[in-house]
Amino acid sequence: MKVQFVDLKAQYQSIKDEVNEAIGGILQSCAFVNSRSFEAEFAQYIGSRHCVGVGNGTAALMMAMKCSGLGPGDEVITAANTFIATAEAISFTGATPVFVDCDPVSYNIDPARIEAAITDKTKAIVPVHLYGQPADMDPIMEIAKKHDLLVIEDCAQSHGATYRGKKAGTFGKAACFSFYPGKNLGAYGDAGAVATDDEALATEIRKLGDHGSNVKYQHDFVGINSRLDGIQGAVLSVKLRHLDKWSDRRIEVARMYNEGLKDVCVVPQTGTDVRHVFHLYVIQVNNRDELMAHLTEQGIACGIHYPVALPVSPAYADLGYHAEDFPVACGIADKIVSLPMHGDLTDEDVALVIEAVKSGAR
Repeated sequence: MKVQFVDLKAQYQSIKDEVNEAIGGILQSCAFVNSRSFEAEFAQYIGSRHCVGVGNGTAALMMAMKCSGLGPGDEVITAANTFIATAEAISFTGATPVFVDCDPVSYNIDPARIEAAITDKTKAIVPVHLYGQPADMDPIMEIAKKHDLLVIEDCAQSHGATYRGKKAGTFGKAACFSFYPGKNLGAYGDAGAVATDDEALATEIRKLGDHGSNVKYQHDFVGINSRLDGIQGAVLSVKLRHLDKWSDRRIEVARMYNEGLKDVCVVPQTGTDVRHVFHLYVIQVNNRDELMAHLTEQGIACGIHYPVALPVSPAYADLGYHAEDFPVACGIADKIVSLPMHGDLTDEDVALVIEAVKSGAR
């Protein structure tokens, strides 16, 4: 490939000495389980009182929801167009996901459609800050307050993003992060975290992830094993120091893409007073499959995020939704394509991508 979708090798080379020193420190200390230092650093970075490291982003969602009291008989509102982990976590608790269509410009959950989905069983809203752009949190929080609903943010794609001066992950009762390797802040394996200002919730999540125990062999309830290991925490601590610089480059790449492609396809738009950190750069075209084949021939990696809206996927067929219930999410599903986006893209890489899209899009 001439242009990689995500280039973790290039990223590693740029921070190799720091990463190797950090991993070496863990090997010397044998502090292999838990990473309290990274938890403290990340909490300070996003402006949260507590951060609990867990095994992965899906576990973060599941544990935050479970410890917030969601369970059988409850309904939880979330976005129709997101990765299945968001809905899986709701299902894991025994609650039922209730899907809401997305805004056609931001691709985030449309606040104007949320209230119509609320019933007497609704207990929470899970907005997803999709592709790196925060959801429109002011109206979401107003709706939640009006109806006495929990808000748990899915921040798997929004590390360092801001909404009206506040970091994504500081609006709801809890915020769930994935540190999968390809994320803006990625580990060298699976990793995740829950951030919250609620000390009691943080304690329960930590206890749940350590077999229902915060004292060895004293198990207050049946838990699971889901912790952030020391090596992953050390890697994340190194990368956290570079995150804002990498995000700045992503934003600059997006600006160049927008300028070069605005006349040939639908390009992403950033909301007012929002820092969109472009985990993904997603365009819309009318010949998606043809364009992807063309880009591959040109040595340009690309992807689809996401090809099927969750409510019409086989996993949730039993809920009885139809494509016409989600005209935006289902209407764009066969048009969206994600272009290469990472902090190590050069201007030459960007120019190659722009020319390849311009010659293949319609």
